[in-house]
Amino acid sequence: MITILAIESSCDETAASVCRDGRILSNIIASQKVHESYGGVVPELASRAHMQHIVPVVDQAMKTAGVEMDSLDSIAFTQAPGLIGALLVGAQFARSMALALNKPLIPVHHMQAHVIANLIDEPSPSFPFLCLTVSGGHTQIVLCESPTIMKVIGETIDDAAGEAFDKSAKILGLPYPGGPLIDNYAKQGNPKAFIFPEPQIPGLNFSFSGLKTSILYFLQEHQRQNPNFIEERLPDICASIQRRIVTILLNKLKKAAIETGIKEICLAGGVSSNSELRSALKEAGNKYGWNTYYPSPQYCTDNAAMIAATAYYKFLDGDFADLSAVPSARATW
Repeated sequence: MITILAIESSCDETAASVCRDGRILSNIIASQKVHESYGGVVPELASRAHMQHIVPVVDQAMKTAGVEMDSLDSIAFTQAPGLIGALLVGAQFARSMALALNKPLIPVHHMQAHVIANLIDEPSPSFPFLCLTVSGGHTQIVLCESPTIMKVIGETIDDAAGEAFDKSAKILGLPYPGGPLIDNYAKQGNPKAFIFPEPQIPGLNFSFSGLKTSILYFLQEHQRQNPNFIEERLPDICASIQRRIVTILLNKLKKAAIETGIKEICLAGGVSSNSELRSALKEAGNKYGWNTYYPSPQYCTDNAAMIAATAYYKFLDGDFADLSAVPSARATW
């Protein structure tokens, strides 16, 4: 049996998970409320919060899993991408544990782990599959040939879809994080009430900066005519914004599926918990004959279970870090 402790600290969630032979035994997450009053994550505050949370989170993950330290076979951690200070807290803690226990250390790419989240529960996709990975910092289409062989075939050239959600919410006066609030308001609105433009980007790449600008100008113009416009039409505005973001994502995903001929299609990342995106993927699957998948909500946002699951496959390949070197905040797929 292969038992792995994994640590995730890339942004504002301190998380730890234990897996055995790829099966998740525990998944503990400590959120950081300190950022809410700032309207976004403050890197220095995130690093300090990680230092406060990491010991109790790891301790709880081990106790929940019913695993003792001496029965661990490896320690894994998120290497990149993420906030440098936050990543270093997790990396150095993991390295210290690996050295103390004389166990191999496994660095994990955060975005690869989001993709692997689709393999944690059944049903899971067959290889090869395409994964639309959508978060606050990334928007990518990934071609997955195996748990350890992946290739990004499309990505945003500027802003991420999650950022488009959060920045739109901020313009609307909604608190941080605003993406889930847009999703909630959109359920009460008409997605065809307002039409926002779709960027014409060639190939499989995305762009959301122009959409954010068009939303800003749209709201400014309507507020000049009616200062109460946002308050009066909030559900319709949210539904229309969400519809455009989702159609941008699904149109590119459809193009990727046609070009590759792959019909195993997944979602991953924090935005993959968006109800409209999930519904649209299922509808597209029925229309185009895709087999569609997305992780459980607990594995969509940043978590250590996805780090543990990825580390399991890397362990099988013998892909370990050099314990004599300080872990860097750079990683490749």
